[in-house]
Parts: sequence; C-alpha cells; structure tokens
Amino acid sequence: MGARKRLKAEEIKSEKKSLAIAKLNGSPIAPRKMRLVADLIRGVEVNKALNILQHNNKFASKSLEKLLRSAIANWEHKNEGKNLEDERLIVRSIQVDSATMLKRIQPAPQGRAHRIRKRSNHVTIIVDGLNKE
Repeated sequence: MGARKRLKAEEIKSEKKSLAIAKLNGSPIAPRKMRLVADLIRGVEVNKALNILQHNNKFASKSLEKLLRSAIANWEHKNEGKNLEDERLIVRSIQVDSATMLKRIQPAPQGRAHRIRKRSNHVTIIVDGLNKE
C-alpha cells in the first residue's frame, strides 16, 4: 500500500471512530407510524432524544428508545478512552425503510375478500460524537 493510500485510509478510519450505528430489522410497526416518532429525534442531542422518547406515548417510541440506547452503547464500546459526559452525542441520521409485508385476507360482504397488508420496517440510527469546546 502506498503512503497516500495509507494516510487516506487512516483519515477515513479516524472519521468513522466518532460514528456509531445501530440497526433494528423487521420491527412489526408500520414504517409510516415509525417515521412520525423518528422525525422527532433526528438531529437532536442524545440525552434530549431519550427524554423525548420516554415521554412520548406512541408504541414506536419504546423500540426507538431501545435502539438509541444500543447506538450509545456501540459508541462507548468504540471509544473506550473517551468519557460520554465530555462528548456531545447527536443523532446524526435516522432512517426508516419498509420491510416485508405479511399479506392477510379479511372476509368482506357477498363472499368477497379484502387483502390486509401488515407492514413492518427496518430502522438505522447513526450517532455522532462532537467534542464539547
């Protein structure tokens, strides 16, 4: 490996050191409902986001709170020498994608049937640490 390539690789690695990612796959909540809660915490400081999720009465907020705590734990594991109180963690991005749909049939009048689509989602949270200065 050349010197420039190695320096670039080390630079990219140091940039990724402050990022922590957590994923939740196959959550049985409709993506549209999950996005309503996810939009509340996007770009917010982590402690404030946890507070928002704890006091929100939507069902999706419980799973997002667990996922955010997992992302914080991942950041702590990645940055063992750093103290969480010295850093300012921010929810850099939160992405809610649709997952598989369970297709069910509900009886309808006159011998017909209506299709019910039970939607699920995948959530990805990226937490970024910034120094308090």
